[in-house]
Amino acid sequence: MFDVSLLQIEDWVAAFLWPLFRVASFFMAVPLLGGQLVSARIRLILALSITAITAPLLPAMPPFTGLDGQAWIIIAQQILIGGALGFMFQVFFQVFVLGGQMIATQMGLGFASVSDPANGIPVVMLSQFYLTMVMILFISLNGHLVMVEVIVRSFDVLPVAMTGLTQPMLWKIAIAGSWMFSAALLMALPAVTALLVVNMTFGIMSRAAPQLNILAIGFPFTMVLGLFINWVNLGGFLDQYMRISSYALDYIEQLLSGV
Repeated sequence: MFDVSLLQIEDWVAAFLWPLFRVASFFMAVPLLGGQLVSARIRLILALSITAITAPLLPAMPPFTGLDGQAWIIIAQQILIGGALGFMFQVFFQVFVLGGQMIATQMGLGFASVSDPANGIPVVMLSQFYLTMVMILFISLNGHLVMVEVIVRSFDVLPVAMTGLTQPMLWKIAIAGSWMFSAALLMALPAVTALLVVNMTFGIMSRAAPQLNILAIGFPFTMVLGLFINWVNLGGFLDQYMRISSYALDYIEQLLSGV
């Protein structure tokens, strides 16, 4: 007869539930899967599947007691860790969105916005174009497998316990916002610089010949030149993606290691 004790059932539940909270919160915040394009039911099925596959490979889990206050603290810690890791991937994607916003504003396309189906908010058309390209590259280069590897490796670095993210880790998450702005500026700097020179030239022309309608001439010229510059920049977009993605993964590695 197959006898199962209550202690064994508690161990099985703990081995599955503790990782599930972290994995499920990660998939709720991560790009591609955390948006409105993927339903919550699919995300839950994916979280359950990955947790069931990786649970035997994870370190030993603490016992699960639903009525204990410490259990709720551990649950909150796991949700915070999973959400923080998903947020770091969101920062990586938003670098290209912000860079496209800077370029579009400089070339006069800041008003041309489309609805982002993933987030349900209006986004500048050029930013949506860059975001689509990044998503295609991310999937083509097995970025989705990297996301799964990150969340699984996090259990070795940050095991399930009362202690979760430390103060240096939280500080690095906050600093990731400044890195997002600096990386987006470096990405948009060539196009912004070229368009700035053009705008300065039109400014000098307007001072030299005030009778000319510089606005009627400069606006379409700046827009066409901006489209040409973006077309030229597409040749080096893969190198920019590889450089920014490498830095983002190193940043996540430093976050998990507490460096």
